[in-house]
Amino acid sequence: MADHFAEFSLPDTDLTRKAYDLVFSEGTEAIANHSARTYLFARAIGERRGLRPAADYDDEVLFLASVLHDIGLTERGDGAQRFEVDGADRAAEFLSGHGLDDERVRVAWEAIALHSSLGIAHRMRPEIALTHAGTSADITGLGAGTLPEGLADRAHGAFPRAGGGPAITAAIIDQIARNPAKAPIGSLPGEIARQHGAGAPVPEWRELVAAAWPGVG
Repeated sequence: MADHFAEFSLPDTDLTRKAYDLVFSEGTEAIANHSARTYLFARAIGERRGLRPAADYDDEVLFLASVLHDIGLTERGDGAQRFEVDGADRAAEFLSGHGLDDERVRVAWEAIALHSSLGIAHRMRPEIALTHAGTSADITGLGAGTLPEGLADRAHGAFPRAGGGPAITAAIIDQIARNPAKAPIGSLPGEIARQHGAGAPVPEWRELVAAAWPGVG
């Protein structure tokens, strides 16, 4: 069995290996492989932006956030909130339980909770911005053109797509079908639910605004 930590020079600590093992044991192949590629792409995008591990960001935290960012789409990570927040809570519980200090847990939580927040995450500290960038590059191709030549082929060779974005979208829809409250208006899950007709009907924004404070002038 190939040691991808050595192959890709991944941050190799007891905790990173445990987090890696967690997502590969609890997640589907599509989710686990996407999570690993997310880190590889995030790190490469950071390098293109002139960001250096250790000097400009916490590489271990970036790895942990990247690898665990979709843990909310697993059976154990599925709670009552949108999947990003469920995943952030599950990851924080895991990381705290394995001795990561509170400040670094908080950064990982924010990176995971905000990983789908287009227009917000990129304004945050590097670990958060790069988790978002790596996720976007792998799922939508946004920013993939800046990756070093050959990296995408190597990443896909080691971590095949196994259904990729469509499989992950199906996992989001499956959760929403069981609990429509996981797709709040204005969120990525909410938009996916709207486009795919999943979950409960969502009122239009104008209806919500018009119905607010009836009788108040």
